[in-house]
Amino acid sequence: MARKALIVKQQKLARLRKLYLEEKKLALAEGRPMRRIKGFRPTKYYNRCQFTWRSKWYMREFGVCRVTFRDVARQGLATGVQKASR
Repeated sequence: MARKALIVKQQKLARLRKLYLEEKKLALAEGRPMRRIKGFRPTKYYNRCQFTWRSKWYMREFGVCRVTFRDVARQGLATGVQKASR
């Protein structure tokens, strides 16, 4: 489990990233340059597991880390995933 400070930081970055993407879409549609969003740097954003907030071994396709993925796959909740061995 990640520290609470990291969780709050990641949630703030996700909120700023959403604002950035909305601004980018509007700017492209209107044909104007983008305005700068204070405190947002695209390189600072990184993915974390939805359940454990781990940043390592993150699987983009499923949105979880490998530990959570194993549990989810074992329960049969991950669509299109089958166990390799019998």
